[in-house]
Amino acid sequence: MRTRPLKVALLGCGVVGSEVARIMTTHADDLAARIGAPVELAGVAVRRPSKVREGIDPSLVTTDATALVKRGDIDVVVEVIGGIEPARSLITAAFEHGASVVSANKALLAQDGAALHAAADGHGKDLYYEAAVAGAIPLIRPLRESLAGDKVNRVLGIVNGTTNFILDKMDSTGAGYQEALDEATALGYAEADPTADVEGFDAAAKAAILAGIAFHSRVRLDDVYREGMTEVTAADFRSAKEMGCTIKLLAICERAGDGRSVTARVHPAMIPLSHPLASVRGAYNAVFVESDASGQLMFYGPGAGGAPTASAVLGDLVAVCRNRLSGSTGPGESAYAALPVSGMGDVVTRYHISLDVADKPGVLAQVATVFSEHGVSIDTVRQQGRQDGGGDASLVVVTHRASDASLSGTVEALRKLDTVRGVASIMRVEGE
Repeated sequence: MRTRPLKVALLGCGVVGSEVARIMTTHADDLAARIGAPVELAGVAVRRPSKVREGIDPSLVTTDATALVKRGDIDVVVEVIGGIEPARSLITAAFEHGASVVSANKALLAQDGAALHAAADGHGKDLYYEAAVAGAIPLIRPLRESLAGDKVNRVLGIVNGTTNFILDKMDSTGAGYQEALDEATALGYAEADPTADVEGFDAAAKAAILAGIAFHSRVRLDDVYREGMTEVTAADFRSAKEMGCTIKLLAICERAGDGRSVTARVHPAMIPLSHPLASVRGAYNAVFVESDASGQLMFYGPGAGGAPTASAVLGDLVAVCRNRLSGSTGPGESAYAALPVSGMGDVVTRYHISLDVADKPGVLAQVATVFSEHGVSIDTVRQQGRQDGGGDASLVVVTHRASDASLSGTVEALRKLDTVRGVASIMRVEGE
């Protein structure tokens, strides 16, 4: 074993960063044995240096992250501060001054992954980011390496634990959205401002990363269609149960039927209870991968939290340090396929549409005509009068597969019918 330690700079010492530092200290001997050399925490960049950080030598703490990554003797920079800046500038500076990088920054990688990979390649350094997508779940490395000889056609997953906890609570207890969110906040699963989670921004960044790796094409955050889950209601769950389904916020990345383009999207959807993702409970994540040779694979586990995310960071750190010792680098960006990203209108899916309609003869025929005019085939229809005895009825239509553009056009035309009082809910149906 080499006796000179590999020096690690840690950018950020919050929930994840403090766990990384703790594991580096408590598992130092094991890490050294796995790497072939000891690893040494050479500096920790933070915003508030006065905060007590248990187990970290105060002399290592600095507020000057730029000076830390530019020292020249740093072997690996671990970036867990998040956001776009200063993370982007710090990572670029790390490459320029001889360090490889391990990051958990999904937002930055989804927005500027191509530029960061180019910078890493230009300086002969590694950029690893297993922790950016699904916490402790090994996912990026299997897609990038284990399935490198296969053709991935679809990646379908639950990649945000907060939203899955909320939807699972609504499903299992009949709670409304706000009630379930309040419980998630009280238990620490949701941030004080949950917008990034419940509006799908977090999942969309992860979808961009997964699509790029799975399809060997550059997919940016702006390419990902996104819908949040704040409009999902207890009534939607009741309708889902009547269909033998539940509701999940899904990240879906797939090749077009002709294989000439890809799509990436995030939105709530009904999935059959028979699908493996339907049984993913609480704050857990799971990703379902479909490929030509391997068939169907599912990756499951805790998708967030300090220790699980730190586990993924440390796994990358071991790999990067091994590369450092051997004088090699791991796999970089693979974008050779350069498949274009199609818009949401080209996606082929199914809709579950709940309408409030006038309770009188001929309404169903009018609704069916609208579907026919837009080339959308109806699978099932369910109609019932309102329990309050009013003059309206509830009409639920489930379609066969059609382009999302055709389905959206159908819904807009339905809104214009005099006999349609309102569109109560629209939900895509996936996973069949």
